[in-house]
Amino acid sequence: MAEAIIHEENNALNPMFQIQRIYLKDISLEQPNSPAIFLVPGEPSLEVQIDIQSTFLSEGVFEVTIVGTVTTRVSDKVLFLVEAHQSGIFELKNIPQEQIDPMLGIACPTIIYPYLRSNIADLIGRAGFQPVHLAEINFMQLYEERQKQAAAAQSDSGKTLPN
Repeated sequence: MAEAIIHEENNALNPMFQIQRIYLKDISLEQPNSPAIFLVPGEPSLEVQIDIQSTFLSEGVFEVTIVGTVTTRVSDKVLFLVEAHQSGIFELKNIPQEQIDPMLGIACPTIIYPYLRSNIADLIGRAGFQPVHLAEINFMQLYEERQKQAAAAQSDSGKTLPN
């Protein structure tokens, strides 16, 4: 009996990472220049922006959202604009504090991103356009770049300007 109690206590301290839910929080499609834009000749240009947001929900539970924005233009006029918020709720228990931010910035977005890609491609296809398949993202590299930018911005804010 004592072995079982010790085993349960050890499990209570084991690190745990669990997906509670993955969901599409918001998605929109705009075609502000339709139908005239369909008559404009030219090759469409594509711009993609990705942002990662995390929110503390309760002890050990976080929501992570990837915001993807796809803007396609023909001759500087918007053909279509898609914005999608793909989210997940993740439970992180018994994980050292210094590892939580990387998990929220790397592991969670890596899990969520394929859903975002699929939803964006599906919406664009349903709107009558060739689906846009977003490129894979190395979230570890993106996280490291953002950490460097934040460190540089913090060191720049500590500098004083000469009088």
